Amino acid sequence: MTVGTRTRHVTGAASTAVRPVLEAPRRPARVLAAFPAGVYLEVRTDLEPSVIAIITGAATRLPNSVLLAAELPHVTVGDEAAVGDGSVELGHLSLRARRWWDPAPPLGPVDLVRLAEALPRVVPHGAGLAGNSTVALLAESCASGWLLGAVSAAERLVGLGPGLTPSGDDVLAGLLVTLRHLGGAAGVERAVWLAGWLAATVTYDARTRTTPISATLLHCAARGEASPEVTDVLRAVADGLPLDPALLRLHALGHTSGADLTQGIAIGLSAVVGMGAGGGT
Repeated sequence: MTVGTRTRHVTGAASTAVRPVLEAPRRPARVLAAFPAGVYLEVRTDLEPSVIAIITGAATRLPNSVLLAAELPHVTVGDEAAVGDGSVELGHLSLRARRWWDPAPPLGPVDLVRLAEALPRVVPHGAGLAGNSTVALLAESCASGWLLGAVSAAERLVGLGPGLTPSGDDVLAGLLVTLRHLGGAAGVERAVWLAGWLAATVTYDARTRTTPISATLLHCAARGEASPEVTDVLRAVADGLPLDPALLRLHALGHTSGADLTQGIAIGLSAVVGMGAGGGT
């Protein structure tokens, strides 16, 4: 805590994904990155998410975030913090979650015909790995149900690209969430089975293979957890709602993150449709 500054107690709304870390015994943390609308904390823990985002309403509501209705304290990279025992201690703030939201909201039953109709409309514009041969291998392997090819491609994509969330990780995150949610809602068990294998592949030793923030988001995606921009696209696809508004909001994320996530969604949607047409098992 900041010496000589009175502690300000505030409340916020948190993703249920961070509940295990918030309610665990208190552990030290450090500021990993600081922006006007959000601060990323790396917690010294074996639990996931090991990175928690403390955000204001202007930031993207990531699945590992706590939203506070107050200004963020002025902190810099490397500053100390603490997380656990139900609260986050950051600068002069003591933040406690009073409300929770689900970053993996379930979808109702989905018709495969509707998914097939949506497939041509889910197009990534400006994806960071557009034309990449490994992404192509991932898409082809998922569409055909070739497990070895999909796993091999996924391993090569982890950490590929610059930034806090490399493009390869964003593609994988979009794919994992799509396979799990749309595959489950459409009753395509093989898609959910594939999601399980890919989740184990991309989360294994993720902390040493990509950035801490991206590793945490891969762990979240492996459980089907994502930002509202991603889940809104999936819900529009599943419910036959207008897709363009949701896709525009998703594409607005980051420099290429939104487009990369869309590319993963497109790969996953194609796989679910293909596997479903082949019998779903």
